[in-house]
Amino acid sequence: MLALATGSAWPTPPSAATTPDICAELTQPRAATAGPAGAKTFTTLKTDNARLRREKRDLAQQLELAIAAIQHLSTDNHHLRTALHEARSVTAITRRPR
Repeated sequence: MLALATGSAWPTPPSAATTPDICAELTQPRAATAGPAGAKTFTTLKTDNARLRREKRDLAQQLELAIAAIQHLSTDNHHLRTALHEARSVTAITRRPR
């Protein structure tokens, strides 16, 4: 609201004097995740990452095979349509009666 009242497009950030709790929290070093819970989380993330990489690789291979199959079917379709067109354009020769 202050930004609207002053005509400024950006609100003024709160000063360190008005937010001592936030400043104190930000200056404290974060505790590293240690112990069995942190190790378990890391192991879980590592195995999930490996599984996802395998699945991604498998899906990429399946996609390549699908693309190749579609290209092959497209080529076959073109050849069959060409053959059909040529077969339709052949005129029958009738025999003259003797």
